[in-house]
Amino acid sequence: MVGAGWLRPPLLGHAVRGVAAIALMGWYVTDPPRNDRVWAEEYAIPADAWREGDMVHVHNVRNFRYRSVTDYLPAWYDATYDLSKLDRVDLVTSYWAGENIAHVFLSFGFSDGQHLAMSIETRRQARFAYSTIAGFFHHYELFYVTADERDLIGVRTDVRRERVYLYRLDLSPAVRERLFLSYVSAIHDIIRHPLWYNTLSDNCTTGILARAGAKLRYRFDWRVILSGHTASMAYDMNLLGPYDPKRYPDFAAYMMPAASGGPSMR
Repeated sequence: MVGAGWLRPPLLGHAVRGVAAIALMGWYVTDPPRNDRVWAEEYAIPADAWREGDMVHVHNVRNFRYRSVTDYLPAWYDATYDLSKLDRVDLVTSYWAGENIAHVFLSFGFSDGQHLAMSIETRRQARFAYSTIAGFFHHYELFYVTADERDLIGVRTDVRRERVYLYRLDLSPAVRERLFLSYVSAIHDIIRHPLWYNTLSDNCTTGILARAGAKLRYRFDWRVILSGHTASMAYDMNLLGPYDPKRYPDFAAYMMPAASGGPSMR
C-alpha cells in the first residue's frame, strides 16, 4: 500500500502531461491558417499573379517609401512582365542577426529594365511584434512579399542598415522561366489556400529550394537554418558560375555588398 501511494503522483503527472500533449497536437493539426486577420500594413494586401501566353500580370506589387522602420508611405502598383525577356535571377541575402542568420530572397530581372523581387516571409498580425521563436508554432501565416526592388532591398539597406549581398545565379533560360512561374503559381494559390509559416520547415530558404525543385539533401542542409551561409550552399549546387564581365558589366563580382549610403539601385 505504501509503495502504491508513492507511485500515484508520478503516474498522475505523466497522465496529465500525456493528455496535454495530445490536446496540443490535436490543436496543432486542426488549427487552420487564415487570410482574414488584421494584418500589419506591409502584409495587408497580398499580390496576385497569373499568366496569359508569354505575359505575366502581377496585381499589387508593393512599393513602399520608407522614412523609418515605422514611418512609410504605402503604395502598390500593377505590372506586366514578358517571359521572353526574363534574363537574370539574383539571390539576395540580408544579414540582420550576426554572421549566421540572413533573410534570403530572389529578384527576377528582365532585359527591358524591369525587376520584380519576391520574398517568402511571415505574415504578421498588426497586434504582434516579430518573434523568431513564435515562428516555430502556428503564429504566422506564410506570405509572398512581391515588391519593387526599391522597397524590398531598399528598406534593408537604407532603413534597417542591414548588410545586403546580391549574387547573380547561373541558370539556363528554361530554369529561370520555370522558377519564375513557380513563384507566380504559389502567389496565386496562397490567396485561396493560406499556409502556415514555420521557422524550421517552411521558411524563406526552404521555400526557395522547394520552388527551385532542389534535391532533398539540400532541403535538409544545415545551411537552411543558418541562412547566412546560403551563398555557400548555392555555390555547392553549382548555381554561381564564373563571372563574365561582358555579360554582367554592372557587377564587379557576383557578391555586391551594399555601399554605406545604400544600394546602387538599378
